[in-house]
Amino acid sequence: MLEIKNPYQYCPSLIRYERFRTREVKIGDIALGGKQPIRIQSMTTTDTMNTQATADQCVRIFRAGADYVRITAPSLREAENLANIKKEIQRQGYQIPLIADIHFTPNAAELAARIVEKVRINPGNYADKKKFQFINYTDATYEEELARIRKRFVPLVRICKQEGTAMRIGTNHGSLSDRIMSRYGDSPMGMVESALEFVRICEDEGYFDLVLSMKSSNPEVMVEAYRLLVHKMMDEGMNYPLHLGVTEAGDGEDGRIKSACGIGTLLEDGLGDTVRVSLTEAPEAEVPVAIHLVERYQTRAQHQPIPFIAQIPVNPFEYKHRYTYAVENVGGEHVPVVCIDMSDAKNITPSDLQAVGYTYSEDLDKWHISDQAADFIFCAEKIPFALPGTLQVILPYAKWQQAKETAKTFPLMDKATFLENTAKSPILNFVQADTSAIDEALCNALAATPSAVLVLHTQNEHAMADLRRIFFELIAKKYDFPVIIYRNYENLPNEQMQLFSATDAGGLFIDGFGNGLWLKGKNQSAAFINSLSFGILQASRLRISKTEYISCPSCGRTLFDLEETTAMIRQRTQHLKGVKIGIMGCIVNGPGEMADADYGYVGSGVGKITLYKGKEVVKRNIDTEFAVDELIKIIQEDGRWQLE
Repeated sequence: MLEIKNPYQYCPSLIRYERFRTREVKIGDIALGGKQPIRIQSMTTTDTMNTQATADQCVRIFRAGADYVRITAPSLREAENLANIKKEIQRQGYQIPLIADIHFTPNAAELAARIVEKVRINPGNYADKKKFQFINYTDATYEEELARIRKRFVPLVRICKQEGTAMRIGTNHGSLSDRIMSRYGDSPMGMVESALEFVRICEDEGYFDLVLSMKSSNPEVMVEAYRLLVHKMMDEGMNYPLHLGVTEAGDGEDGRIKSACGIGTLLEDGLGDTVRVSLTEAPEAEVPVAIHLVERYQTRAQHQPIPFIAQIPVNPFEYKHRYTYAVENVGGEHVPVVCIDMSDAKNITPSDLQAVGYTYSEDLDKWHISDQAADFIFCAEKIPFALPGTLQVILPYAKWQQAKETAKTFPLMDKATFLENTAKSPILNFVQADTSAIDEALCNALAATPSAVLVLHTQNEHAMADLRRIFFELIAKKYDFPVIIYRNYENLPNEQMQLFSATDAGGLFIDGFGNGLWLKGKNQSAAFINSLSFGILQASRLRISKTEYISCPSCGRTLFDLEETTAMIRQRTQHLKGVKIGIMGCIVNGPGEMADADYGYVGSGVGKITLYKGKEVVKRNIDTEFAVDELIKIIQEDGRWQLE
């Protein structure tokens, strides 16, 4: 039980790591949920009609560490061929539980359910429709629609029950039906009800081998939807396993950060029974990322105790930014700041600042400031040259005392120094404190010093929960001073630091907490940490510093090379700060799954592309040879093209 009286309960505990106990569902010989470990899965990108290529890729995914493999079955032909794929996998000596991915074709789902161990259906398009139309339903007409859906869906339920086949009811944010959108709007509640309507039909049939998912390309929406789903399940006496994923996360650093912001935030609260990281890369590359995310929790229950929370002053199902006043450019209405630790560097020169977004031209005696330029750098000594316009320096308190007349240079002090009657900057003071040191005396002193900013860190392994507890207390007690989130990661490889920091800090930003980010690693360069910091803020939708690509991870439905096309579009558009471009392999992952993309590039046939502005088709069936040029023309005509 939760340690507090909370009308918004969605997990066993907000201060103690404990998995939400779900029912166990068998998928072939590998059970999911209950006391089982968190399972890993991925999805093939081959043509499902190519038996050998699909079977070989299934084996590679399995050998990379996945427990299950999903294969698209968009029509009866592909559903029939699942039997051949399964035989070929077995011929190679493997017993891999297979999942058929179904969207618009109930007859394919019914056939696949007799062949594979699990079917995935999307309630937004399995027996429903999406034409982006608003329909004013009465209660009676809405019930008529539910009766129609029941009639279409029940045959699959009965086959699954008879064959012992599991089912995932997977809601996607971008493919909510017109019926759901008309009643609930484009909301987490709409996502939840879309799934639960189908769950209730299953339960009426006495079928309970279900797994649920609430996917979105926006981590904030995804987190809120899963939380609300669990809250509703608790209210209705349900405990179905959860499949976690951020859909269309993209590739490279961006895809990993966005996935961790969503998936990691939920794992922190003990939610999730299976994970799929959706990257626009080979599916084998997804598996290690998912494993890194999940392995972090194998010993998490042994973390140091976190103090009791007396009050939760926020609604976890709705985003609300914590109010603070502004101290210079920190807090208030300002975007979160980025602080980069360069204290290990000696004799910093102008060229060193290129790593954090500032490039100096000796010929012009000018600075070029990028969109990913850090706001503060922490240095061991004062900077011996004139700083670029937006950059400010943090110094250890003793060094600041020696250089306190230097413009744009501010002190970092510990709690004891701050509470002493010491000299302070009249403009900006950074006070670093561990969560264990936060008490009424410190908070009162911070609140009484209009120039003070708290730099908050923790030694607790259950870091996100421990830091969140402090934000709860600050809100409950109406302390409005700004807070910078500080995390120090020792001896971590780059990818794990990406994933863990995106979980710890991203989870807090998604909840509206934090006015800045200060990351430190042992072996990571300033350039790496700067890019990571801006990536986390972008994934959290709090500071947009680059183009965002919402690209699907590819599957057998894909009509072009997604990795190659995404790289090509990125190369030509990556300077368009704040523009969101959806790159979708087929119409299933088209206008709906692009969610809130500004522009869309969608496969509509072999060698053909359809271009979207928002959810509206702008140009149809363009040859791939000219499609990127046409996309750029649309952006230019819209007035959103910028010179590089």
